Amino acid sequence: MSNIPSPEAVRSLLRNRSSIFPAMYTDEPVDDAIIQDMLENANWAPNHKKTEPWRFKVIKGNARNRLAEVLSSTYKSITSTESFSEKKFNKLSKIPMRAGAIIAICMQRDPNESLPEWEELAAVSMAVQNMWLTATSYGLGGYWSSPGLIKHLGEFLGLEEGERCLGLFYLAHHNAPEIPRERGAIEEKVEWLND
Repeated sequence: MSNIPSPEAVRSLLRNRSSIFPAMYTDEPVDDAIIQDMLENANWAPNHKKTEPWRFKVIKGNARNRLAEVLSSTYKSITSTESFSEKKFNKLSKIPMRAGAIIAICMQRDPNESLPEWEELAAVSMAVQNMWLTATSYGLGGYWSSPGLIKHLGEFLGLEEGERCLGLFYLAHHNAPEIPRERGAIEEKVEWLND
């Protein structure tokens, strides 16, 4: 099994994955072949009963303008005058254009409900982790955004019966400095039951 990466390589990839936000994005286009590789790797996520519930919608080019318009206009239409923030409205209008691509993360619920919904949500999350680690291996940055507005994207995304959007994965080349990663000690989160 010589094509299996070393534990050190896996450890490095896992510990270097990070959320990279639009302020650090560059204008360099993201190659479709990289996105295809990310999606292919996402497709290899484990899931119970092999329902493969993950679905992805890749938003590039002018479709980013349309997403920005849907997000900002929806925010304006559903937000009361008292709660409306011009800053948030402008942010929603601009962020999709900063990304090289946006991947809508969707889940197609098993129509037979042969397993609990949480297991399908977990499977989609594992698919996103595969996708995210692949992006990291290419030196790309991104983050998973799940604003309340995603529940209003059904028509824009052309969601099927039983399909729902769980968030938007923003993806881009970036100029982020090395970001220190921190986690609490694993010993505080694990109990070994040996007897």
